[in-house]
Amino acid sequence: MRERILPTEPRANGVLSDVETLRDRARKNVEQGAVTDGYKADREKVLQLLNDALATELVCVLRYKRHYYMATGIHAQSIAAEFLQHAAEEQGHADLLAERIVQLGGEPDLDPDKLSGRSHAQYVPGKDLADMIREDLVAERIAIDSYAETIRYLGNDDPTTRRMLEGILATEEEHAEDLTSLLRGQRG
Repeated sequence: MRERILPTEPRANGVLSDVETLRDRARKNVEQGAVTDGYKADREKVLQLLNDALATELVCVLRYKRHYYMATGIHAQSIAAEFLQHAAEEQGHADLLAERIVQLGGEPDLDPDKLSGRSHAQYVPGKDLADMIREDLVAERIAIDSYAETIRYLGNDDPTTRRMLEGILATEEEHAEDLTSLLRGQRG
């Protein structure tokens, strides 16, 4: 088997590292797990952004669950099912965020007393079914803007987190479209 012979200057101008350099770098600071010397983002800032996103997702789970239980009216059953599905997907997002926080060497901040203060979205109960849908749509639009900004902030400095957030963003956009359709149905 032929050994790769490449310059030893790591990642300079797209140049690949030789095998020995990769091995040596992997052994340095091994206790940092997935966070290698190649991680270029401000880890503390990323952890803060992820914990804020985690708080937002958990507040959204709680709001969607309330709307699920409180939905009444002629179309309530199908809309409540949509609320429940969205709550489950938001919980999935929260789980992904918490796992990434730990992977980056941080701690997920699940302190109930702090969640609403860090959440970008608000917990608004809604007065009736149309109001609940509208409040959920507002929260989804906030999440869309927040995730898009965070993705732009990360750029190529943390591609793993960026890809994860891009997946979450796609789901948030689907939720917004679902809610827009439901809101139109409430008016018609």
